[in-house]
Amino acid sequence: MTPLPSTQQLRYLVALGETAHVGRAAARCAVSQSTLSTGIIALERTLDAQILDRSSGRRVVFTPLGAELVERAHTALAALQEIADAADAIRAPLAGQLRLGLIPTIGPFLLPRLVPLLRHTYPGLRLMLREDTSARLLDDLFADRLDLLILAEPYPCGGAETLPVARDEFMVAMPKAHPLAARDAVPMAALSRETMLLLEDGHCLRDHVLAACRTATPQAAFAATSLHTLIHMVSGGLGITLLPRLAAACGIARGVDVALRRLDGAGAWRTISLVFRPGAPRILEYRALWPMVASAIANPAP
Repeated sequence: MTPLPSTQQLRYLVALGETAHVGRAAARCAVSQSTLSTGIIALERTLDAQILDRSSGRRVVFTPLGAELVERAHTALAALQEIADAADAIRAPLAGQLRLGLIPTIGPFLLPRLVPLLRHTYPGLRLMLREDTSARLLDDLFADRLDLLILAEPYPCGGAETLPVARDEFMVAMPKAHPLAARDAVPMAALSRETMLLLEDGHCLRDHVLAACRTATPQAAFAATSLHTLIHMVSGGLGITLLPRLAAACGIARGVDVALRRLDGAGAWRTISLVFRPGAPRILEYRALWPMVASAIANPAP
């Protein structure tokens, strides 16, 4: 039987594959460069296989077999981590590290309420947070760099399991002097004559807004990088926009010359969902978070 590689050797291999640089890989593994290089050589001897093409000089170049072994090592380490996570989940539910990813149109408005709830209810939980676009968060989820996501649907989640938590209605944001501000609610048909301000490409809220108001005219010349920028563009008279109620409830329009009115019509909302890998060892724990996330959405920090 071929001897099995050690976990440390697999970590060295994955780090080298991800960084393509001995120094950076060694720093990631908190070892010296010579220790990492020796570990890779030992792994080659253990497997009786050449992993690196050393004819390329100082550059890190993998042989075809070496490149395949990097992928297999990543999968093996993820499986070992799932074993440890499953044991932790049985011994102490929602204890230890939880790597949570959120999109920018949810995180700043949900976290001020959610984080204190989590800390109070699960004092043993170590929360690691990452904010990014939906696409990059999903990449990190499937690469086992994140455990759980809070995203807005509809969005193609690539086979991930989704658990809808709450409906987040859209509000129409417009200058206070705008004629539509005289209404209690704005029908979708009224948006057809308006210039709609949007977030830049890559934000799922941009697609949600376009889907909700198909007849409005997108403002192509300008795109905001955040909801706070967007609200100031509205205040400056550049157009109107749609804001999630979650952001509106947190006072995003407070202190600016903007009126918020409910959008009336079918599809005038997005759905906030928990997203995780199918078969994740802590799947029951993630599901147990549902009422806490729902409470934080219903009662966001002012």
